[in-house]
Amino acid sequence: MKFSHKLSDAIHILAYLAIFQSGDRSSKAIAASIEANPSVVRLLMADLKRAGLIESHPGAADPVLTNAPATIDLLTVFRAVSMNHTLLHIDPKTNPACLVGANIQGTLDELYGRVQAAAEAELAHLTLQDVIDGIHQRAK
Repeated sequence: MKFSHKLSDAIHILAYLAIFQSGDRSSKAIAASIEANPSVVRLLMADLKRAGLIESHPGAADPVLTNAPATIDLLTVFRAVSMNHTLLHIDPKTNPACLVGANIQGTLDELYGRVQAAAEAELAHLTLQDVIDGIHQRAK
């Protein structure tokens, strides 16, 4: 099973921009912090820019947040970078001749929908400022 790190990397980028406002904010510097390729950072930053979370200008390695960290909720970040907005996925290939195989998809779809709604509600209450505060607390 492959896991996506896009959300955590996008939050990492936003926290980096908020914390290092006067430092090197190039994709290369951010990539070093994430331990990723700068092209990955640039792609995520493009998503964040399309979502209105950051401002950047071609040729200038000086991206900035468009809003205060306390006003940027993590659900907005999740929606900005996720291609598939569901956290849990159902195996689409089951045996319809089996009692379980014929009914598991609909059952899990309903249950996973509840989990998704709860997760999104929680993400909507968490902010980039919560992340930044956690970083500073752990750094002490």
